[in-house]
Amino acid sequence: MSVDAQTPGAREQADELQLRFQSLVQSPLRAGLVRFLSSRPSESFDVPGLMQAFGRMRLDIQNCVGELVTFGLAGQDGEDGGARFRFKPPDTELGAALLSEFLERRVPASHEERSPAVERFRELIGSDEKMLVVFEWIRTAAKSDIAVLILGPTGSGKELVARMLHELSRRANHKLQTVNCAALPDNLFESELFGYEKGAFTGANDRKLGRLELANRGTLFLDEIGDLSMLAQAKLLRALEERRFERLGGNEVIEVDFRLVSATNKPLDLSAKDGRFREDLYYRINAFSIRLPSLRERAGDIPVLAQRALTRHCEAAGLPPDAKVLAKDTLELLSRYHWPGNLRELESALSRAALSSPGRTIRPNDIELLHAEAAPEARHGERLVSLAEAERGHIARVLDAVRWNKKQAAEILQISRGTLYRKILEYGLDTRATRSA
Repeated sequence: MSVDAQTPGAREQADELQLRFQSLVQSPLRAGLVRFLSSRPSESFDVPGLMQAFGRMRLDIQNCVGELVTFGLAGQDGEDGGARFRFKPPDTELGAALLSEFLERRVPASHEERSPAVERFRELIGSDEKMLVVFEWIRTAAKSDIAVLILGPTGSGKELVARMLHELSRRANHKLQTVNCAALPDNLFESELFGYEKGAFTGANDRKLGRLELANRGTLFLDEIGDLSMLAQAKLLRALEERRFERLGGNEVIEVDFRLVSATNKPLDLSAKDGRFREDLYYRINAFSIRLPSLRERAGDIPVLAQRALTRHCEAAGLPPDAKVLAKDTLELLSRYHWPGNLRELESALSRAALSSPGRTIRPNDIELLHAEAAPEARHGERLVSLAEAERGHIARVLDAVRWNKKQAAEILQISRGTLYRKILEYGLDTRATRSA
Protein backbone atom coordinates (compact mmCIF):
# COMPACT_ATOMS: atom_id res chain seq x y z
CA MET A 1 0.00 0.00 0.00
CA SER A 2 1.41 3.41 -0.94
CA VAL A 3 1.87 6.13 1.67
CA ASP A 4 -0.92 8.21 0.12
CA ALA A 5 -3.28 5.24 0.22
CA GLN A 6 -2.63 4.52 3.89
CA THR A 7 -5.31 5.16 6.46
CA PRO A 8 -4.64 7.93 9.04
CA GLY A 9 -3.93 5.24 11.66
CA ALA A 10 -1.45 3.44 9.40
CA ARG A 11 0.32 6.72 8.58
CA GLU A 12 0.64 7.51 12.29
CA GLN A 13 2.16 4.07 12.90
CA ALA A 14 4.61 4.56 10.02
CA ASP A 15 5.61 8.00 11.30
CA GLU A 16 6.11 6.61 14.80
CA LEU A 17 8.28 3.76 13.47
CA GLN A 18 10.44 6.23 11.54
CA LEU A 19 10.90 8.41 14.63
CA ARG A 20 11.79 5.39 16.78
CA PHE A 21 14.30 4.15 14.22
CA GLN A 22 15.93 7.58 13.83
CA SER A 23 16.19 7.87 17.61
CA LEU A 24 17.68 4.39 17.82
CA VAL A 25 20.52 4.97 15.33
CA GLN A 26 21.22 8.50 16.58
CA SER A 27 23.52 6.94 19.17
CA PRO A 28 26.93 6.10 17.62
CA LEU A 29 27.18 2.91 19.70
CA ARG A 30 23.70 1.67 18.78
CA ALA A 31 24.31 2.56 15.13
CA GLY A 32 27.62 0.70 15.24
CA LEU A 33 25.95 -2.35 16.78
CA VAL A 34 23.29 -2.36 14.06
CA ARG A 35 25.96 -2.28 11.32
CA PHE A 36 28.12 -4.87 13.12
CA LEU A 37 25.33 -7.41 13.71
CA SER A 38 23.68 -6.95 10.30
CA SER A 39 27.01 -7.58 8.55
CA ARG A 40 27.27 -10.96 10.33
CA PRO A 41 23.73 -12.34 10.11
CA SER A 42 24.78 -15.96 10.70
CA GLU A 43 26.77 -15.26 13.88
CA SER A 44 25.84 -14.54 17.49
CA PHE A 45 27.85 -12.62 20.08
CA ASP A 46 27.96 -12.46 23.85
CA VAL A 47 28.39 -9.22 25.80
CA PRO A 48 32.15 -9.68 26.48
CA GLY A 49 32.75 -10.18 22.75
CA LEU A 50 30.88 -6.98 21.90
CA MET A 51 32.73 -5.14 24.69
CA GLN A 52 36.05 -6.07 23.09
CA ALA A 53 34.86 -5.27 19.57
CA PHE A 54 33.69 -1.77 20.50
CA GLY A 55 35.97 -1.02 23.46
CA ARG A 56 33.00 -0.07 25.64
CA MET A 57 31.94 -0.87 29.19
CA ARG A 58 29.60 -3.74 29.97
CA LEU A 59 26.67 -1.55 31.02
CA ASP A 60 26.86 0.52 27.82
CA ILE A 61 26.79 -2.62 25.65
CA GLN A 62 24.02 -4.25 27.67
CA ASN A 63 21.81 -1.16 27.51
CA CYS A 64 22.32 -0.56 23.78
CA VAL A 65 21.94 -4.15 22.64
CA GLY A 66 18.86 -4.40 24.87
CA GLU A 67 17.33 -1.46 22.99
CA LEU A 68 18.02 -3.23 19.69
CA VAL A 69 16.20 -6.31 21.03
CA THR A 70 13.25 -4.16 22.13
CA PHE A 71 13.07 -2.48 18.73
CA GLY A 72 13.25 -5.83 16.93
CA LEU A 73 16.64 -5.57 15.19
CA ALA A 74 18.36 -8.13 17.44
CA GLY A 75 17.38 -11.46 18.90
CA GLN A 76 18.57 -12.94 22.16
CA ASP A 77 19.46 -16.56 22.88
CA GLY A 78 19.95 -17.59 26.51
CA GLU A 79 19.59 -15.70 29.75
CA ASP A 80 21.67 -13.13 31.65
CA GLY A 81 25.40 -13.98 31.70
CA GLY A 82 25.05 -16.66 29.03
CA ALA A 83 22.99 -14.58 26.61
CA ARG A 84 24.08 -14.27 22.98
CA PHE A 85 22.77 -11.71 20.53
CA ARG A 86 22.26 -11.98 16.79
CA PHE A 87 20.86 -9.86 13.98
CA LYS A 88 17.11 -10.07 13.43
CA PRO A 89 15.71 -8.78 10.12
CA PRO A 90 12.79 -6.30 10.44
CA ASP A 91 9.39 -7.95 10.17
CA THR A 92 7.75 -5.07 8.30
CA GLU A 93 8.28 -3.66 4.82
CA LEU A 94 8.83 -0.15 6.20
CA GLY A 95 11.30 -1.42 8.81
CA ALA A 96 13.29 -3.22 6.12
CA ALA A 97 13.31 -0.06 3.98
CA LEU A 98 14.51 2.11 6.89
CA LEU A 99 17.28 -0.35 7.71
CA SER A 100 18.36 -0.63 4.07
CA GLU A 101 18.53 3.16 3.72
CA PHE A 102 20.54 3.42 6.95
CA LEU A 103 23.04 0.74 5.90
CA GLU A 104 23.57 2.39 2.51
CA ARG A 105 24.69 5.65 4.09
CA ARG A 106 28.42 6.20 4.05
CA VAL A 107 29.75 6.84 7.53
CA PRO A 108 33.00 8.87 7.66
CA ALA A 109 35.70 7.13 9.67
CA SER A 110 36.23 8.70 13.09
CA HIS A 111 39.57 9.65 14.63
CA GLU A 112 39.34 6.49 16.69
CA GLU A 113 38.78 4.22 13.70
CA ARG A 114 41.71 5.80 11.83
CA SER A 115 44.12 5.49 14.73
CA PRO A 116 46.72 2.68 14.43
CA ALA A 117 47.41 2.99 18.17
CA VAL A 118 43.73 2.40 19.01
CA GLU A 119 43.68 -0.70 16.83
CA ARG A 120 46.75 -2.00 18.66
CA PHE A 121 45.26 -1.10 22.07
CA ARG A 122 42.08 -3.07 21.32
CA GLU A 123 44.26 -6.18 21.10
CA LEU A 124 45.28 -5.60 24.72
CA ILE A 125 41.70 -5.62 25.99
CA GLY A 126 40.51 -8.90 27.43
CA SER A 127 37.49 -9.76 29.56
CA ASP A 128 38.73 -7.77 32.58
CA GLU A 129 37.16 -4.31 32.51
CA LYS A 130 40.25 -2.54 33.89
CA MET A 131 41.55 -1.88 30.38
CA LEU A 132 38.13 -0.68 29.22
CA VAL A 133 38.19 1.85 32.06
CA VAL A 134 41.61 2.97 30.81
CA PHE A 135 40.14 3.29 27.31
CA GLU A 136 37.43 5.60 28.64
CA TRP A 137 40.06 7.69 30.45
CA ILE A 138 42.00 8.02 27.20
CA ARG A 139 38.92 9.06 25.25
CA THR A 140 38.09 11.67 27.89
CA ALA A 141 41.62 13.11 28.12
CA ALA A 142 42.10 13.22 24.33
CA LYS A 143 39.27 15.72 23.94
CA SER A 144 41.28 18.53 25.57
CA ASP A 145 44.87 19.76 25.85
CA ILE A 146 45.11 18.87 29.54
CA ALA A 147 48.52 17.58 30.69
CA VAL A 148 48.37 13.81 31.22
CA LEU A 149 50.58 11.63 33.42
CA ILE A 150 50.54 7.92 32.50
CA LEU A 151 51.39 5.64 35.42
CA GLY A 152 52.14 1.97 35.09
CA PRO A 153 54.72 -0.79 35.39
CA THR A 154 57.42 -1.49 32.84
CA GLY A 155 56.06 -3.05 29.67
CA SER A 156 52.40 -2.21 30.33
CA GLY A 157 51.91 -0.05 27.21
CA LYS A 158 52.51 3.53 28.40
CA GLU A 159 53.97 4.69 25.08
CA LEU A 160 51.01 3.17 23.24
CA VAL A 161 48.63 5.20 25.43
CA ALA A 162 50.62 8.36 24.66
CA ARG A 163 50.25 7.66 20.93
CA MET A 164 46.51 7.15 21.36
CA LEU A 165 46.15 10.46 23.21
CA HIS A 166 47.93 12.17 20.31
CA GLU A 167 46.10 10.37 17.49
CA LEU A 168 42.66 10.99 19.05
CA SER A 169 43.33 14.67 19.77
CA ARG A 170 42.88 17.77 17.64
CA ARG A 171 46.67 17.78 17.22
CA ALA A 172 46.73 14.45 15.38
CA ASN A 173 47.77 16.09 12.09
CA HIS A 174 50.97 17.38 13.69
CA LYS A 175 53.94 15.56 15.16
CA LEU A 176 54.34 13.50 18.32
CA GLN A 177 57.82 14.05 19.74
CA THR A 178 59.11 11.46 22.22
CA VAL A 179 61.90 12.10 24.72
CA ASN A 180 63.27 9.19 26.79
CA CYS A 181 64.26 11.03 29.96
CA ALA A 182 65.99 7.96 31.42
CA ALA A 183 68.47 7.90 28.54
CA LEU A 184 69.47 11.58 28.74
CA PRO A 185 72.28 12.72 31.05
CA ASP A 186 72.15 16.33 32.26
CA ASN A 187 74.73 17.53 29.73
CA LEU A 188 72.53 16.33 26.84
CA PHE A 189 69.10 17.16 28.24
CA GLU A 190 69.16 20.85 27.37
CA SER A 191 70.42 20.36 23.81
CA GLU A 192 67.89 17.59 23.18
CA LEU A 193 64.95 19.54 24.56
CA PHE A 194 65.80 23.10 23.50
CA GLY A 195 68.14 22.57 20.55
CA TYR A 196 71.25 24.65 19.86
CA GLU A 197 72.76 27.16 17.47
CA LYS A 198 75.81 26.54 15.33
CA GLY A 199 78.96 27.08 17.39
CA ALA A 200 77.15 26.86 20.74
CA PHE A 201 79.71 24.30 21.92
CA THR A 202 82.45 22.10 20.53
CA GLY A 203 80.94 19.84 17.90
CA ALA A 204 77.89 22.05 17.24
CA ASN A 205 78.59 22.39 13.53
CA ASP A 206 75.00 23.16 12.53
CA ARG A 207 71.83 24.46 14.11
CA LYS A 208 69.67 21.74 15.66
CA LEU A 209 65.99 22.15 16.55
CA GLY A 210 65.01 20.80 19.97
CA ARG A 211 62.12 18.52 20.78
CA LEU A 212 60.07 21.38 22.17
CA GLU A 213 60.29 23.27 18.90
CA LEU A 214 59.58 20.16 16.84
CA ALA A 215 56.49 19.45 18.98
CA ASN A 216 54.97 22.85 18.20
CA ARG A 217 51.21 22.43 17.50
CA GLY A 218 51.65 18.72 18.26
CA THR A 219 52.35 16.58 21.34
CA LEU A 220 55.46 16.26 23.51
CA PHE A 221 55.80 12.88 25.23
CA LEU A 222 58.28 12.72 28.12
CA ASP A 223 58.82 9.02 28.85
CA GLU A 224 60.26 7.95 32.23
CA ILE A 225 60.01 11.50 33.52
CA GLY A 226 60.65 10.25 37.05
CA ASP A 227 64.31 9.69 36.12
CA LEU A 228 65.05 13.38 35.48
CA SER A 229 67.62 15.02 37.75
CA MET A 230 66.61 17.99 39.89
CA LEU A 231 68.56 20.34 37.58
CA ALA A 232 66.75 19.01 34.49
CA GLN A 233 63.42 19.26 36.32
CA ALA A 234 63.99 22.95 37.03
CA LYS A 235 64.79 23.70 33.39
CA LEU A 236 61.80 21.72 32.18
CA LEU A 237 59.43 23.43 34.62
CA ARG A 238 60.39 26.88 33.40
CA ALA A 239 59.78 25.91 29.76
CA LEU A 240 56.41 24.37 30.64
CA GLU A 241 55.28 27.43 32.57
CA GLU A 242 56.36 30.03 30.01
CA ARG A 243 55.93 28.00 26.81
CA ARG A 244 58.96 29.82 25.49
CA PHE A 245 62.69 29.15 25.49
CA GLU A 246 65.99 29.94 23.78
CA ARG A 247 68.21 27.51 21.93
CA LEU A 248 71.63 26.89 23.47
CA GLY A 249 74.00 29.57 22.21
CA GLY A 250 71.13 31.68 20.87
CA ASN A 251 69.22 34.77 22.02
CA GLU A 252 66.02 34.37 20.01
CA VAL A 253 62.97 33.67 22.17
CA ILE A 254 60.94 30.85 20.64
CA GLU A 255 57.29 30.44 21.60
CA VAL A 256 55.72 27.00 21.33
CA ASP A 257 52.25 25.49 21.62
CA PHE A 258 52.19 21.80 22.46
CA ARG A 259 50.24 19.22 24.43
CA LEU A 260 52.25 17.54 27.23
CA VAL A 261 52.02 13.83 27.99
CA SER A 262 54.37 12.22 30.52
CA ALA A 263 54.89 8.65 31.75
CA THR A 264 56.67 6.93 34.61
CA ASN A 265 56.84 3.58 36.39
CA LYS A 266 57.74 5.29 39.66
CA PRO A 267 55.43 6.60 42.42
CA LEU A 268 56.01 10.30 41.76
CA ASP A 269 53.71 11.34 44.60
CA LEU A 270 56.11 9.71 47.08
CA SER A 271 59.14 11.10 45.26
CA ALA A 272 57.62 14.59 45.51
CA LYS A 273 57.01 14.18 49.25
CA ASP A 274 60.57 12.89 49.75
CA GLY A 275 62.04 15.83 47.83
CA ARG A 276 63.36 13.69 44.98
CA PHE A 277 60.92 15.20 42.48
CA ARG A 278 59.80 18.82 42.40
CA GLU A 279 56.26 19.19 43.72
CA ASP A 280 55.52 22.15 41.44
CA LEU A 281 56.58 20.10 38.40
CA TYR A 282 54.56 17.11 39.63
CA TYR A 283 51.38 19.20 39.80
CA ARG A 284 52.15 20.72 36.39
CA ILE A 285 52.43 17.36 34.61
CA ASN A 286 49.70 15.58 36.58
CA ALA A 287 46.56 17.51 35.67
CA PHE A 288 44.99 14.19 34.60
CA SER A 289 46.41 10.75 35.41
CA ILE A 290 45.85 7.42 33.66
CA ARG A 291 46.88 4.30 35.54
CA LEU A 292 47.64 1.14 33.58
CA PRO A 293 47.12 -2.15 35.42
CA SER A 294 49.90 -4.72 35.54
CA LEU A 295 49.35 -8.03 33.79
CA ARG A 296 49.26 -9.70 37.19
CA GLU A 297 46.23 -7.57 38.11
CA ARG A 298 44.26 -9.08 35.24
CA ALA A 299 45.66 -12.58 35.17
CA GLY A 300 42.39 -13.91 33.71
CA ASP A 301 43.23 -12.13 30.45
CA ILE A 302 46.60 -13.85 30.02
CA PRO A 303 45.34 -16.82 27.90
CA VAL A 304 43.52 -14.60 25.37
CA LEU A 305 46.36 -12.04 25.25
CA ALA A 306 48.89 -14.83 24.76
CA GLN A 307 46.95 -16.31 21.85
CA ARG A 308 46.54 -12.89 20.22
CA ALA A 309 50.27 -12.19 20.56
CA LEU A 310 51.06 -15.57 19.02
CA THR A 311 48.64 -14.95 16.14
CA ARG A 312 50.19 -11.53 15.51
CA HIS A 313 53.67 -13.07 15.47
CA CYS A 314 52.59 -15.70 12.92
CA GLU A 315 51.05 -13.08 10.64
CA ALA A 316 54.18 -10.90 10.87
CA ALA A 317 56.27 -13.91 9.85
CA GLY A 318 54.06 -14.53 6.81
CA LEU A 319 52.47 -17.64 8.32
CA PRO A 320 48.77 -18.52 8.70
CA PRO A 321 47.31 -17.01 11.91
CA ASP A 322 46.86 -20.50 13.41
CA ALA A 323 50.30 -21.79 12.39
CA LYS A 324 51.18 -22.03 16.09
CA VAL A 325 48.87 -22.89 18.98
CA LEU A 326 49.33 -23.05 22.74
CA ALA A 327 48.82 -26.33 24.60
CA LYS A 328 46.47 -26.29 27.60
CA ASP A 329 49.29 -26.87 30.09
CA THR A 330 51.26 -24.05 28.44
CA LEU A 331 48.38 -21.66 29.05
CA GLU A 332 48.29 -22.80 32.68
CA LEU A 333 52.03 -22.09 32.98
CA LEU A 334 51.61 -18.62 31.50
CA SER A 335 48.71 -17.87 33.85
CA ARG A 336 50.75 -18.84 36.94
CA TYR A 337 53.79 -16.72 36.06
CA HIS A 338 54.00 -13.24 37.67
CA TRP A 339 55.12 -11.33 34.49
CA PRO A 340 57.29 -8.55 35.95
CA GLY A 341 57.84 -7.29 32.38
CA ASN A 342 54.08 -7.32 31.73
CA LEU A 343 52.78 -7.24 28.14
CA ARG A 344 56.21 -6.64 26.64
CA GLU A 345 57.62 -9.71 28.40
CA LEU A 346 54.61 -11.84 27.42
CA GLU A 347 54.98 -10.94 23.74
CA SER A 348 58.74 -11.51 23.80
CA ALA A 349 58.34 -14.92 25.45
CA LEU A 350 55.81 -16.02 22.84
CA SER A 351 57.94 -14.75 19.96
CA ARG A 352 60.88 -16.81 21.24
CA ALA A 353 58.64 -19.86 21.72
CA ALA A 354 57.18 -19.57 18.21
CA LEU A 355 60.68 -19.55 16.73
CA SER A 356 62.09 -22.37 18.84
CA SER A 357 59.18 -24.83 19.06
CA PRO A 358 59.67 -27.74 16.65
CA GLY A 359 56.00 -28.42 15.97
CA ARG A 360 52.74 -26.53 15.63
CA THR A 361 51.84 -26.89 19.31
CA ILE A 362 53.86 -24.88 21.82
CA ARG A 363 54.58 -26.96 24.93
CA PRO A 364 55.64 -25.69 28.40
CA ASN A 365 59.29 -26.61 27.76
CA ASP A 366 59.21 -24.30 24.69
CA ILE A 367 58.52 -21.29 26.93
CA GLU A 368 61.50 -19.42 28.36
CA LEU A 369 60.49 -17.35 31.38
CA LEU A 370 63.26 -14.92 32.29
CA HIS A 371 62.29 -14.49 35.96
CA ALA A 372 60.90 -17.92 36.77
CA GLU A 373 61.69 -19.11 40.28
CA ALA A 374 64.04 -22.07 40.45
CA ALA A 375 62.39 -25.43 41.05
CA PRO A 376 62.64 -26.64 44.66
CA GLU A 377 65.65 -28.84 45.24
CA ALA A 378 66.06 -31.79 47.55
CA ARG A 379 66.59 -30.87 51.20
CA HIS A 380 70.24 -31.99 51.24
CA GLY A 381 71.02 -29.89 48.16
CA GLU A 382 68.80 -26.93 49.01
CA ARG A 383 70.03 -23.67 47.54
CA LEU A 384 70.57 -20.93 50.09
CA VAL A 385 68.85 -17.73 49.01
CA SER A 386 70.04 -14.18 49.55
CA LEU A 387 68.42 -11.84 52.06
CA ALA A 388 66.90 -9.85 49.19
CA GLU A 389 65.38 -13.01 47.66
CA ALA A 390 63.95 -14.05 51.00
CA GLU A 391 62.51 -10.58 51.61
CA ARG A 392 61.03 -10.45 48.12
CA GLY A 393 59.35 -13.83 48.54
CA HIS A 394 57.95 -12.95 51.96
CA ILE A 395 56.55 -9.60 50.82
CA ALA A 396 54.95 -11.28 47.79
CA ARG A 397 53.30 -13.93 49.99
CA VAL A 398 51.92 -11.34 52.39
CA LEU A 399 50.56 -9.20 49.55
CA ASP A 400 48.89 -12.20 47.95
CA ALA A 401 47.42 -13.25 51.30
CA VAL A 402 45.74 -9.85 51.82
CA ARG A 403 44.78 -9.52 48.13
CA TRP A 404 47.18 -6.62 47.62
CA ASN A 405 45.67 -4.42 50.32
CA LYS A 406 48.88 -2.45 50.88
CA LYS A 407 47.74 -0.82 54.12
CA GLN A 408 47.04 -4.21 55.68
CA ALA A 409 50.24 -5.70 54.25
CA ALA A 410 52.35 -2.88 55.71
CA GLU A 411 50.81 -3.49 59.15
CA ILE A 412 51.59 -7.21 58.98
CA LEU A 413 55.16 -6.56 57.80
CA GLN A 414 55.54 -3.78 60.42
CA ILE A 415 56.87 -1.28 57.90
CA SER A 416 55.49 2.02 56.61
CA ARG A 417 53.38 2.07 53.48
CA GLY A 418 56.04 4.25 51.80
CA THR A 419 58.67 1.58 52.49
CA LEU A 420 56.33 -1.09 51.15
CA TYR A 421 55.77 0.89 47.95
CA ARG A 422 59.52 1.16 47.44
CA LYS A 423 60.04 -2.55 48.08
CA ILE A 424 57.33 -3.42 45.56
CA LEU A 425 59.09 -1.36 42.91
CA GLU A 426 62.58 -2.47 43.92
CA TYR A 427 61.72 -6.16 43.63
CA GLY A 428 59.59 -5.77 40.48
CA LEU A 429 56.56 -7.27 42.20
CA ASP A 430 54.04 -4.79 40.87
CA THR A 431 53.55 -1.04 40.49
CA ARG A 432 50.13 -0.77 41.98
CA ALA A 433 51.92 1.44 44.45
CA THR A 434 50.79 4.24 42.17
CA ARG A 435 47.24 3.54 43.26
CA SER A 436 45.80 4.58 46.55
CA ALA A 437 45.45 1.66 48.91
